[in-house]
Amino acid sequence: MYQAKAAQEKKDNVAELTRLLKEYPIVGVVNLEGLPAQQYQAMCAELRGKVKIFMTKKSLMRRAIENVKAEKKGIEELEKNLIGMPALILTKESPFRLSRTLSKSKAPAPAKAGQIAPADIMVPKGPTPFAPGPVIAEFSGAGLQVGVEGGKVAIKKDSLVAKKGDVISRKLAEVLTRLDIKPMTIGLDLVAAYENGLIYSREVLAVDEKAFMNSLNMAAAQGLNLAVNVVWTTKDTMPILIAKSFREAKAVGLEFNVIDSGIIDDLLAKAERSML
Repeated sequence: MYQAKAAQEKKDNVAELTRLLKEYPIVGVVNLEGLPAQQYQAMCAELRGKVKIFMTKKSLMRRAIENVKAEKKGIEELEKNLIGMPALILTKESPFRLSRTLSKSKAPAPAKAGQIAPADIMVPKGPTPFAPGPVIAEFSGAGLQVGVEGGKVAIKKDSLVAKKGDVISRKLAEVLTRLDIKPMTIGLDLVAAYENGLIYSREVLAVDEKAFMNSLNMAAAQGLNLAVNVVWTTKDTMPILIAKSFREAKAVGLEFNVIDSGIIDDLLAKAERSML
């Protein structure tokens, strides 16, 4: 009886996921490994109405993906990205907007022993709330230079305690937690996303918006400068080219003392300076 019920639940899961895959144009894979259940529930509540998250066994996800691959070319490539503890996230927004939405929902978290440092971890110098005692040896063992100031333990200088990619030791994790330093982030880790036959990896989706806009503005400025230099007439370059032509014509007129209403005041000022 139990086996029959479990089998029916699996069939229902596959049927529901198949329906969702057909309904939503954008399908992402997120890795929930290491994400506490409480934070997962909070993020699901925050994202409700924006995306739909579906979690089931990998084998059932693959079966549902196989069911729609005739209608959605290339979607089977998502199967390669079902890593860790995967879930499928479905939306009608673009993959890049989905990536930004998930990034904004992430929160800082304390480090745990065995985790990989996502970036260099620095401990800033300054006072701590701890009284002298065993904590001095604890901090020193984590590579910090410490002393006592005003009856409290103080960190003497900024210290790099872990480089990007290092494995965080138990001792270091404990020290960082004591100092309320949260170098990790928890959230829905978008591994890849599917749209119109294309699979976008996390590296492609994780666009630095500020850097991208700076590059775009620089490219626009350089393009405008090139167009002006080669006298390429467009609605954007015409005002600049007209102003440039006026300045150059005026300079020629002043150089050769050409009597013209546009420069007569400048010619009189030039004559007065020569007279003086």
